[in-house]
Amino acid sequence: MMDAAKNDGLAQLDELNVLIIDDNLLVHSVLKESLFSLGIKEVRCVQNAYYGLRLCDEMHFHIVICAFNVKSDKDGFHLLEELKFKGHVTKTTVLIFLSTETDESLVNSIIELQPDDFWTKPLAVNKVRTRLISILKIKQVLFNINNAIEKKSFSKALYFADRHLQSEILAHYHPYINRIKGESYLALLEFEEAENFYRQLLSQYQYSWVYLGYAKALLKQGRLDEIRDMIKTLITKPDTRFGAHDMMAQYFIEQEQYQQAYEEIQKAMALAPRNIERNKKSWDLARLTQDHKGQYLATRNIAQQAKNSIHDSPELLLNVIRSGIDLVCATPDESANAILQQTDRDIRQFEYDCKDASLFKHQLLVVKARLHNVRNERDKAVKLVENYMSLKPSTVIEDNLDRVKVLHELGMREDAAHLLKAINNQIAGDTLNSQVVRRYIAQESQQREDIHFTAKELNAMAVEHFQKNRLTPALDVIDQALKLSPDNLRLLFSKLKILIKIKQEDQDTPATLTSAKEIIESLLQQNLEGKNLAVFEELVVKWQSLV
Repeated sequence: MMDAAKNDGLAQLDELNVLIIDDNLLVHSVLKESLFSLGIKEVRCVQNAYYGLRLCDEMHFHIVICAFNVKSDKDGFHLLEELKFKGHVTKTTVLIFLSTETDESLVNSIIELQPDDFWTKPLAVNKVRTRLISILKIKQVLFNINNAIEKKSFSKALYFADRHLQSEILAHYHPYINRIKGESYLALLEFEEAENFYRQLLSQYQYSWVYLGYAKALLKQGRLDEIRDMIKTLITKPDTRFGAHDMMAQYFIEQEQYQQAYEEIQKAMALAPRNIERNKKSWDLARLTQDHKGQYLATRNIAQQAKNSIHDSPELLLNVIRSGIDLVCATPDESANAILQQTDRDIRQFEYDCKDASLFKHQLLVVKARLHNVRNERDKAVKLVENYMSLKPSTVIEDNLDRVKVLHELGMREDAAHLLKAINNQIAGDTLNSQVVRRYIAQESQQREDIHFTAKELNAMAVEHFQKNRLTPALDVIDQALKLSPDNLRLLFSKLKILIKIKQEDQDTPATLTSAKEIIESLLQQNLEGKNLAVFEELVVKWQSLV
């Protein structure tokens, strides 16, 4: 067997270094007994991530066995992210996760990290020995392929895979090798080759990764119609639904169908909520689809999931504060007050947590100016902006965006437009993230050129027009508000009330009739309940009595 693969030293058990990270001393005892009985001599045990990371800085470990739910500091997900980032864990490291839990979101999160095995507690000595020997054999066989993948040498990985697949001695490992081969085709953008390869595997294997790989190969060629039925099946099966939602989100982003992408990414996040990059993608898509509540929830989730990880930073809570203010500006009813109160608490928390808040004094100045404006303290907001805020672009896009918002909200539109142009020049590259952010900036630029008020302000203006029976201006203003906050119930109800009044006054046109039907259809899909349902039903009865 070893003639067909490079021997990386994993066969020499007495030369292996093993790291165990678990806060349970009984687990340490069982694992050490198992490992010592195999002839492994160097076993280090720690009870938290901090000491695990320190040990990795001091020596190289061939095997890392880590509890997913280390509660004392970092959990296993965040720990592994950091170990990979620092190069302590690579594709050639044997990685094993331990957990007492097996719920779907945890298992999906673990699968994303691609460990070599997942052991559930309590552990048994014999089972540990058997499974570790099996993993080591696989690692030996796949060492040269994994090493190529680690270096992103996918052509080399294909070469080694083809060699190994010709060996009958390695028949037991062919599924693992084929999986890497398919992923290498996709990484090399050889989508037709990948399609043909996965199609052949479909007649041989029933593994979930084969179906997902085949679907991805066709999606990359824009051939969604050919696999719609397959995708429906993949989304319903427990072992493929997470991967299918993630795959479809990526496909819709590439097709610039952002609403569909947003719906898919939310489903994927519900199944595996820990991945920070996916959370950031959800945030960007929420911005593109004008879902202000979704933006707020996404930033809160990012800040929560990033705690004690390599992603943790003061800017994450700052983004929560900013999205909270955005949500208040887009919320034309009393529910905005609760968000405002939470935002005040978040600011106090930020100032308390941040060791050097002076580093963020300019960002906090903008935040506080926006809050003054929201609370109808315009003079205070203008004073802060005119006396203390610089118009020179920052190196951080989010800082610049927040300054654009406060300038626009205070009517300083020329300065806002100038700063938006500077932001657009900051977005480099052709990554999907860059494309999404660039599209969002373009959308912001257009809206801030066309619409000069917040959704909350526009709703107040519409109410005033409506009360004075100026129905056409009321409708125009509410339409502008809905461009900024398209799914807001208060705004949709307001528009339907205006359309009903227009109908009562015999001022309706075919366009107003169509608009009313669209609003009613939209509201029917929102699963309304309680007071909102009662308001909706009353409005529908009024409308139907007129048509």
